[in-house]
Formats: sequence, C-alpha cells, structure tokens
Amino acid sequence: MFNKKREREEAEIPDASMADIAFLLLIFFLVTTTIDVDTGIGLVLPPPPDESQQPPPIKEKNLLKILVNSSGAILIEGEPSAIGEVKQKVMDFIDNNGVNPDLSDSPDKAIVSLKTDRQTPYSTYINMLDEVKGAYKDLRDQESRARFGKEFDNLGDADKSVIKDVYPLKISEAEPDEGS
Repeated sequence: MFNKKREREEAEIPDASMADIAFLLLIFFLVTTTIDVDTGIGLVLPPPPDESQQPPPIKEKNLLKILVNSSGAILIEGEPSAIGEVKQKVMDFIDNNGVNPDLSDSPDKAIVSLKTDRQTPYSTYINMLDEVKGAYKDLRDQESRARFGKEFDNLGDADKSVIKDVYPLKISEAEPDEGS
C-alpha cells in the first residue's frame, strides 16, 4: 500500500486570463504607435483673382517658359533640355540683370512659368519644381554670403527679408491646355 506510487498530475499553465492580456497588449500598441501621414507639397496659394481686374502686363523676355510634356520631356523656351540643365538655365535667366537682351531685365521682374501636361509623371513635376526652387536657393545663398558672410538659411528674419527682396520667388504654375 505504501509502495504504490501515485500518478502525478501534469502542471498546467492557467490560460483563463490570456485573452485579457492579449487584448491589453493590443490596446497598448494601438495607443502608443504613431502613424506617419503624407502631408503633400507645402505651397501657399495666392488668393483667387478678381474677375474685374486685369493681370499686370509682363514683358515676354521676363518670362521663362518651361514645359514638361506627358512623357516627361522638358522644353525650356521651346528647346529640349535635360533635368540637370534646368537649374543653371533658371539661374542665368533670373540673375541676368539686363546683360543678355534675350533674358530677364532683373531678378525682381523675372518670372519662371512651369507648365505641365495632365499626364506628366508626378515625379518629373516634383523634380522640376525642386530644380527651379533650388536655383532660387543658390542665388539667395550667393547674395547672403556676399552681404552677410553666411548662407541664407542661417540669417535672421530681417536679413532674410533683404535677400528675398533682391531675389523674390516668382514661379507661375500654368494650367495645362485644354485637350492635353
């Protein structure tokens, strides 16, 4: 009687509260996880034009026309160009100061018109916009180094305003033609 061994019961892990723990972990991760949201392109749009007011007259030579067609080909003033050439051509146009009679009279009067087709690849449009804004950034950096000895981004608000007056950002994003 004493020599008989009793069978031992196997130990079990209680799983009654497993569902509660899983639910609490799920809630914890949902609350603490952040989800990045694409914000798009940060552009400040001008107010809608007054229908009765005529647009100001612009000399044709002060307008640099850049066209990007549906296949992503770039035309600057009707001539094919590579994306790598755009920044320098825009800088030459803006910073001409009346030297070349075919280019702008001054940086204040220079307007860059960027026109795309409705089927233009989005990445090409963004690259073009980056190149044009990059040209303005380089010109502003040059001017701020000449005047203040540091790059444009490192200037105070008052000094930035002075440089922005010299090189105002004038980009016209023209709408595609009907039927494009």
